Amino acid sequence: MADELGYGQPMGGIAQTAFVVEDLESAIRHWITNTGAGPFFVLPHFLVPGQTYRGEESTADIAIAMGFAGHMLMELIQPLDNNPSVYRETIAHRGYGFHHFGLACADVDADSLAYQQRGYVEAFRAAVPTGGEVVYLDDGNGPQWGFLELLPVTPGMDETFTRFWKASQGWDGSDPVRSFL
Repeated sequence: MADELGYGQPMGGIAQTAFVVEDLESAIRHWITNTGAGPFFVLPHFLVPGQTYRGEESTADIAIAMGFAGHMLMELIQPLDNNPSVYRETIAHRGYGFHHFGLACADVDADSLAYQQRGYVEAFRAAVPTGGEVVYLDDGNGPQWGFLELLPVTPGMDETFTRFWKASQGWDGSDPVRSFL
């Protein structure tokens, strides 16, 4: 596995910064207008069989948009229901805004166990369309300071996120919202 992802972030380092938002369309416009990030790639529903929240089956559905600002992948997350989730935890605790940093991992399960030995717990786990499973970790301060997300670096993940990054290079502002898949 390469030491660096196709979009320039290091393996094991922060590969993504995520925010929970009230309205995905408004948040996309805000990021495009005020930071020049984009274009954004939207997954209108993310609810997969087998996802867990704090050890129990989760039925929380979210919409996701991803776009680049330079080499930083920005993820915007809008809860689509009121079902319990790490997103609703954050909103209830301090409102909308920063939610987590995503860390690029070669082995999510091994990294999760290493974090658990340091006092973290798995708050959320779900299969992702780019391959593997993501894990959100909480050290007891997740809703306050933000969670850590372990991102599985699979060929599908690196190809997808690199494709998003390449679309941002020299982007002229046209077609600002695109399909994730």
